[in-house]
Amino acid sequence: MTSVLIVDDSRTSRRILRDILERAGYSVVGETINGKEGVEQYVKLRPDIVTMDITMPEMDGIEALRIIKASHPEAKVVMITAAGQKDKMLEAVRIGAEEFVSKPFVEETVLEALEHCTKVD
Repeated sequence: MTSVLIVDDSRTSRRILRDILERAGYSVVGETINGKEGVEQYVKLRPDIVTMDITMPEMDGIEALRIIKASHPEAKVVMITAAGQKDKMLEAVRIGAEEFVSKPFVEETVLEALEHCTKVD
């Protein structure tokens, strides 16, 4: 079973993502509310995939992605973006984000992005 860590400061977003992923057979191994906690939990849990919101307090998703990729280049990270974050999306691609999913979530799009991550190996 593919393990997923959800990193998002929005409780609603985390709940929706968890519902989508668990219904599709993914194992959600953790949830955190900012990039700093996301990095710590990634190192501790070593999930197969991370869903990473871009805009969060304390440490944003771009910085968390940079830290995770620096020490774990094999990490699979799906960035969660809101409208109007094109520059940050491009930066995330340069750093090594695997995929992007936009809010509000479309179940099919979320699952396609995660499926892509499982095939990238």
